[in-house]
Parts: sequence; C-alpha cells; structure tokens
Amino acid sequence: MGIDTSIIWAVIIFFAVFMYVLLDGFDLGIGLLFPFTPKKRDRDTMMNTVAPVWDGNETWLVLGGEGLLAAFPVAYSIILSGLYLPLVFMLIGLVFRGVAFEFRFKAKEHERHLWDKAFIGGSVVASFFQGVSLGAFLDGIAVSGRSYAGGALDWIAPFPLVAGLGVMIAYTLLGATWLIMKTEGELHARMVQVARPFALMLLGAIVVVSIWTPLRDPAVADRWFTFPNTVFLAPVPILVAACMLLLLRSLGRGRGKEPFRLPFVMALALIFLGYSGMAISIWPHIVPPSISIWEAASPPSSQGFALVGTLFILPIILMYTAWSYWVFRGKVKADAGYH
Repeated sequence: MGIDTSIIWAVIIFFAVFMYVLLDGFDLGIGLLFPFTPKKRDRDTMMNTVAPVWDGNETWLVLGGEGLLAAFPVAYSIILSGLYLPLVFMLIGLVFRGVAFEFRFKAKEHERHLWDKAFIGGSVVASFFQGVSLGAFLDGIAVSGRSYAGGALDWIAPFPLVAGLGVMIAYTLLGATWLIMKTEGELHARMVQVARPFALMLLGAIVVVSIWTPLRDPAVADRWFTFPNTVFLAPVPILVAACMLLLLRSLGRGRGKEPFRLPFVMALALIFLGYSGMAISIWPHIVPPSISIWEAASPPSSQGFALVGTLFILPIILMYTAWSYWVFRGKVKADAGYH
C-alpha cells in the first residue's frame, strides 16, 4: 500500500496555517490593543515585545498558500476565485501594518500618531478579513465542475461577517495574554483587565459558531451528534470549557515579576481546539462542501516532488522559529528592551 501524499499535504497545510494563526495572531492582537493603551511609552513597549520575532511569522502563511498551490491546485484556483476580494483586503491590511511597524520608530514625534493609526487600521483590516475568509470558506463555496461558480461578493453574508468579528476577538485575547507574559507593572495590569472581557467574548463566539455551524449544515450535525462520533469528539467541547476556566482563573493570579505564561498557553489551547473543531467539521473536504482533498489533488508525482523540498525546509523553519522565541523569551521593560 503506497503513501497517500494528499493526506500528508493536508496535514502540512493545516499545520502551516495553524502556526500562522498562533504566531501572527498575537502580533495582530498588539495592533488591535493599541486603542486600549494610548500612552506612547506603553505602545513602544508593546511593539518591542514582538519586534525581534514578527518578521518571520508570515513565513507560515506563505508556506500554507504555496503548499495549497503545489498540492491542491484545483482547490487553490476555486478558493482564491471565491475569496479574491477579502484576501486582497487582508493583504492590504498586512502591508499597512508592516510599513507602520517599521516607520513609527523612525517618525518625528508629531508624526508618530499617523503611523499608530495606520498600524491599528492595518491590524483591524487584516484580522477582520482573515475571519471573513475563514467564515466564507466554512460557509461553502459554490462550485461547478472544477471551477468557481459564485459571484465576487458571495462572502458578504452573516456567517462570514460574524467569523470576522470572532477572529478579531481571538487575536485581541492572544495579544493581551502575550503582553501579560512579556510585560510588567501598569501595562501588565492593564492587559489582565482587558483579557477578562475578551476571554468571555471569545467563549460567546465559540458557542455561537458551534451552534450555528451544525444548524446550517446537516452534514456537520451528523459528524458531531451521531453515535459513536459524539463519544469520540466529546473531549473537544470539554477541553474548551476546561481551558476557558483555567484562563479566567489564571488572570486573577498574575504577578509582574516573572513571565506568567498560563493565560497565553490557555489562549493558544482555545485557538487550537477551535481550529481542530473546524477541521473535524469539514474533513475530508478541502473546498466545502463538495470537493475532497483527493479530488483537488495534483498528480502524485508532483506532490512527491514538492514534498521532498518541503520536508527539508520545514524543520529549518521550526528550528529558527523556536530559537528566535527562546532567545527573546524574557520580559520587556519600558524603554529598556529585553532583560
């Protein structure tokens, strides 16, 4: 029995997109938190917590996109055709925040507020349209044969727009818990206050999506609520509840002197569980609700050829990412950088 390279590639793409969501999620969350921290000193500290590592986060998005093109070209053409506008808006937001990130430190004092606004706007646009793209993807993409059959504005629908708000909430929580771990003093205390309501809002968003999705799609309802699947999948909602409880309890126990990691770890766990639930709901479709990974796959020889290079470069990316976060693992002092 041969190796099913389509499954391997599906796992790689799932992993790459998940790593992007985790690593760039709290990065985008920093921009979403700027309106809650008007002081220049606090904003500089927030930027310094991600300055050494943020450039490499988009590597995972590129890997996921290029992997989709190489391994599942049919899915790539359909998904990009259906989500062309929200993905373009997302990229515009990423460009704005990237430029603002670099320029705000170089700007004159009276011009800095313009780059702060660009950083906030870019973070909002990028986060919202990432969620819209995800929601439109889960909502189902109209397909005729092997081509996109919908319109340019099909993504403007209730579920994608709610998903956009949900992703903004999740990224804001990730950013707040990251800053709880990386900062101290007044900023640390402020982020604890901000994280609590956003944790509750994220729980509400998870509940809404968890109810809405099976009501909208009978196939998803069958996946989650028929025996024995209900027994096998029960750990997912149980773990969501447990992680949320630990997150809320841990937010009352933070101390500013040592890196306080539990809120950030629990926020990451919630994102992982939500992402896993999404994958469980749509598997094995790569273009919901009709095209499976095998129907969208490129020839096995093409997948195998691309897989050789990917399996070579993937450990290097992982080692570099782990090393960079290890080197800059300490807290960040205001006006002083890492210590």
